[in-house]
Amino acid sequence: MHLATLLLIILGAGLASQWLAWQIRLPAIVILIASGLVLGPVTGVIDFAMAPEELTELIGLGVAIILFEGGMDLKLGEFRRVGHGVARLTTIGPLLAWLLGALAGHFVAGLTWPVAIVLGAILVVTGPTVILPLLRQARLNKESASLLKWEGIVNDPVGVLLAVLAFQYFTISGEDWTSVLLGLGKAVAVAALLGGLGGWLTGWFYRRGAVPTHLKPPMLMVLVLAAYWASNQVQHEAGLLTVTVMGLVIGNMQLVEREPLRHFKENLTVVLLSVLFIVIPTQLDASHLQLISMSSVLFVLAVLLVVRPLTIALATIGAPMRWQDRLLMAWIAPRGIVAAATASIFGPALVAAGYPEAEILMPLVFLVILVTVVIHGLTLGPLARRLKLAAEEENGLLIVGASDWTRALANVLEDLHIDVLIADGSWHRLKAARMDGIRTYYGEVLSEHAEHELEDEHLSYLLSATDNDYYNALVCKALGGEFGHHRTFQLSPPSESSDEQRRLTLQQRGYFAFEPPVDARSLDQRLDDGWTIQTTRLSERFELDQLKERLGEPGEDWLLIGSVSPDGKLQVYSSEHAFTAEADWRLLYFAPGQAGSPQS
Repeated sequence: MHLATLLLIILGAGLASQWLAWQIRLPAIVILIASGLVLGPVTGVIDFAMAPEELTELIGLGVAIILFEGGMDLKLGEFRRVGHGVARLTTIGPLLAWLLGALAGHFVAGLTWPVAIVLGAILVVTGPTVILPLLRQARLNKESASLLKWEGIVNDPVGVLLAVLAFQYFTISGEDWTSVLLGLGKAVAVAALLGGLGGWLTGWFYRRGAVPTHLKPPMLMVLVLAAYWASNQVQHEAGLLTVTVMGLVIGNMQLVEREPLRHFKENLTVVLLSVLFIVIPTQLDASHLQLISMSSVLFVLAVLLVVRPLTIALATIGAPMRWQDRLLMAWIAPRGIVAAATASIFGPALVAAGYPEAEILMPLVFLVILVTVVIHGLTLGPLARRLKLAAEEENGLLIVGASDWTRALANVLEDLHIDVLIADGSWHRLKAARMDGIRTYYGEVLSEHAEHELEDEHLSYLLSATDNDYYNALVCKALGGEFGHHRTFQLSPPSESSDEQRRLTLQQRGYFAFEPPVDARSLDQRLDDGWTIQTTRLSERFELDQLKERLGEPGEDWLLIGSVSPDGKLQVYSSEHAFTAEADWRLLYFAPGQAGSPQS
């Protein structure tokens, strides 16, 4: 098969698997690995006509980009907040996981000590490529999410480095501890030099305009790959530690281009994950799958029920962490792409070095990946909610901008049992809302403090309702990715600024809420004139069209705000966006007095 055709099949299968996983609400890695097994060992559609070493090097380049992107997501502000737990999980934790994993590999899976020790190191990693999507799906509070995210991203290169050192000890150095310690020193030194200093220099040049804007994302990708390759020339597999450090440094340099750079890497990572999780399983064949036995199943159970809980229990002794976080982390530890890629490297290498039982390494790691991703993916949300570490359901409204009108809206929504949070940078403007018992956030909603402290995971819609149209647009674009752009709304400019050619395009703002032009000043004025926020329930005999006939011209005589479904789900109305309201839905509208004669 031609290489171009093969690449197209891999890309198509990978992205189709990601879409299917999103549709059926399963972790994408499960569908991707299943697709790779079907296209590889089962049907033989994908067959690479290249040496395994060359394929492994290409896989390593993809993993390097993924780990760099994960490093960029690590914020030092988060570490300052949860550092007491992260320090234990990324220093003591890997060593305990390595030791306990090796013991399980030897006594449960029946592996010789060298193979068991390498396997224990590989399973230290907990996979940011799996953890991060699961965290978004489960809507954990930010402290718990930070613990899992930091552990997953930092421990990935640590686990790989431990596996490299163990492999070298048993195969290259002749069981000489001096060379192992020298290798560890070289890995740390090259990561500090190329990752730390190299990342800082890259950011320094970017800040000074040494590279044009359109070249910054692709050039950064090349620099990351170059740092990865150069590090590996100094110390085998030190490149993954280097790119993680490089991502951490660049991600915390407060570059103006940080968000475009991060979005570029995120998009690239989605494609790379789609490709790698299709490609890596194709290296398995029927003989590998036949190696799975009862001892393999018992080993996976030991990893789930003994190794991970004991690792967390011992690593966090005396740490000022909530017992709920400890319990959650004792259970949640899905493995991902780095474990799969590392196993595909060291399994064949150990066999070639004279350890034939290492042939089971790759299928055993894939079994751990599949089981942990499925079980932890399905249980993370329910367990987090049971421990009160996550929102019960995504349903509510974040209102940016405190005013008399937004307070009135919040009170009505609270009466309908819809969660509301009003955010504003003025303590004085929030006073009335606080007196009403409405949840508030005092501070700039786009600040780093809000990024760490504003608990909005359970809120489904955003309404930016300040009297500054351009600030409203900025908020919507900044938070649109988090809420979904189809759930991000802002008040429209006043009528004198509503000329189509002179206002911001939809690509530069959120959807205009309600029936524009409706700005903050006009809403407060109408409230002063006696308008109120009212509700009415639709029925088979009383539909939306009949309400319009009763109230008059939308936008002038009244304003449709949104609706609440029979099961209590909020929906915000916009004339720019599709809107559904059927029988038994409760409509919210803004009208004079009791003009609509609201029904119960």
